[in-house]
Amino acid sequence: MNNSVSNTARLIGAGLRALLVLTVICGVLYPLAVTGIAQAVFNDNANGSEIKDKSGQVVGSSLIGQTYNLPKQNPDDPEEAAKPDLKWFQPRPSNGLGSNSVNTQYSLILSGATNKAADNPDLVKLVEDAKAAVIADNTTASYKVQPQDVPADAVTSSGSGLDPNISPEYADLQVHRVAEQNKLDVKQVEKIVKDNTTGRTLGFMGEPRVNVLELNIALKALTQS
Repeated sequence: MNNSVSNTARLIGAGLRALLVLTVICGVLYPLAVTGIAQAVFNDNANGSEIKDKSGQVVGSSLIGQTYNLPKQNPDDPEEAAKPDLKWFQPRPSNGLGSNSVNTQYSLILSGATNKAADNPDLVKLVEDAKAAVIADNTTASYKVQPQDVPADAVTSSGSGLDPNISPEYADLQVHRVAEQNKLDVKQVEKIVKDNTTGRTLGFMGEPRVNVLELNIALKALTQS
């Protein structure tokens, strides 16, 4: 009986010591090591790929798209709430899995595609409506957008629904409207688009792209200069 109690106590003591050692190693030392390496070697990625404006304030992430809507004069009007502020470059549509009231800079909180087939009537209508809006919004007194000029990314959402980038073609299509809305020279706006265009990764992977948030930060700096 005494041996049984002694063995049980010994096993409990060994288990508690193992629990303490593993807690320190796996729960303290390992997370600190991983966090330290991440902060030292991959600081930007570890902190969410934050983007800062000219004043140093964090305004978003380079990995997550944002919406650019007009200030809501009537918050209860859903049509007004969804109306874009045409002085800014606009991102891709954000048709995905669900909307939210938390992340007001983007209409989605769940990453994912619509999963609608190409001939789905709802998807066809979304694309047709988006194309009509792109043509109407970006046609100015000096520049008329033709239907064939509208690139695919202007009227379709990405696989994640959270794409922060647009194609250089879609950015170029918006140049005249942005210049007119901000009373800037077209050449000035074309330059910031060119300066914020990223080429293919390693020169051959993916497609050239423009980060909309970074582009709008450059635009804001241009209008304030």
